[in-house]
Amino acid sequence: MFIKDVLHSQFISEDLPVKLSFSRSNGPIDEAIDALMAAVGGIQHQELVREMILAALKAGQETPHRADLKLMTSTLKEMRFTSKVFGPYRDVKKVTIFGSARVPPGSSTFRMAKALGAELAKAGYMVITGGGPGIMQAANEGAGTEHSFGVNIRLPFENTPNPIVEGTPRSITYKYFFNRKVAFIKEADAVALFPGGFGTQDEAMEVLTLVQTGKRYPIPLVLVDEPGGTYWAHWKRYIEEELAGRNYIHANDFSLFDLVQSIDETVAIIDRFYRRYHSLRFVRGRLVIRLQEPLPEERLAELKKEFVDILNGEKEFSLSGALPEEADEPMIQDLPRLVLDFNRRDYGRLRQLIDGINAD
Repeated sequence: MFIKDVLHSQFISEDLPVKLSFSRSNGPIDEAIDALMAAVGGIQHQELVREMILAALKAGQETPHRADLKLMTSTLKEMRFTSKVFGPYRDVKKVTIFGSARVPPGSSTFRMAKALGAELAKAGYMVITGGGPGIMQAANEGAGTEHSFGVNIRLPFENTPNPIVEGTPRSITYKYFFNRKVAFIKEADAVALFPGGFGTQDEAMEVLTLVQTGKRYPIPLVLVDEPGGTYWAHWKRYIEEELAGRNYIHANDFSLFDLVQSIDETVAIIDRFYRRYHSLRFVRGRLVIRLQEPLPEERLAELKKEFVDILNGEKEFSLSGALPEEADEPMIQDLPRLVLDFNRRDYGRLRQLIDGINAD
C-alpha cells in the first residue's frame, strides 16, 4: 500500500498538522514511515532511522526559519557521507594528525610530520588530516594516498585539498567545523598534534575536553615538537601554572597527554596504548575493558589495590568473557574482559589504569 493510501485509509487530513512523538503513538504516521522504509528496502537499524525521519518532520513543523533547517540538513548529509567514507575502514586503526597549514615544505617540522606519516603507515595505521597544506600535506605525503584521509573545510582561503588526497574516495569537504571535528575525533584511535595556530590549539583543547569528561573514550594524545622545540613545553607550563595552579583541572589530567620530540617515541606511545588494551564499553552502568590478551592474575591484584579510588558500589574488578549486551560486536566476542564499577568521573586515572594494564 502506498503511503498516501495509508494516510487516507486512517482519515488523516493532509491539511492539518499532526502532533508527533518519538514513541510509537503516531498511528498511521508510524505505519506510513514503516511503509516508506519497506518501499526503499535495505534499511538497517530501522528504529533509529524512524527517529531520524520523525526528527525531520518535527523540525519542519516547529522551525519557521529556513536557515535553521538548512543547517540541520547539511549536518545530516555531511555526517551521512562521513559514515559512508570511513565505514569500509572501521577495522583499521587511524591516527589524526593536526598542525599548522602554514608550515612550508622542506622545513624541519614539515619533514618530521612527513616522517611520522610514513612510520605510521609502515606500522599499519591510516592517517587522518585536515586535507590542507603544511603539516596536513606532510603527514599525507608520508603515509601515501592509500593510507590517507583528508577532511577538508570550505574557507575563503586554504580550502583546496592537498594533492595527496584530492579526488580520492577518502577525501571529504565540510561546510561546518563541528561536523569536521566529529570526524577527526570519532574516527581516530590516536591523535598527534604538531605546533600550529588557533585551529591547532582549538583541536588540542577539544580532544582534551572530550576525553577528560568521558565524552570520548581514552586515546593517546601526543603533542609533537621538533628536537629542542619549545612550543608544547611553553603550552604545558601555562596549563600547569594557570589551570592546575588555580585548581581548574586535576593533577591526574596531565596523564591524558604526552609531550615528545621524536617520531619513534610518538609511534611507540600509540603502539604501547594498544599493547594489551583493546577498547571499552559501558554495560548496565559498569565499565567493560576489552583486552588483546588475558591479564595476569598478579597484575590484576596490583591494579585492584592501586585503583580502588576510581570505583563505586561494589568496588571490585572482575575478569569476564563477553557480556550478552556485547553480542552486537561479534568480531571481538573472544576477547577477555576486565569489568569494574568505574565512577565515570576520574578519566585521568582511567588513562593511568589503561597504562597499568599495558605494563609488563
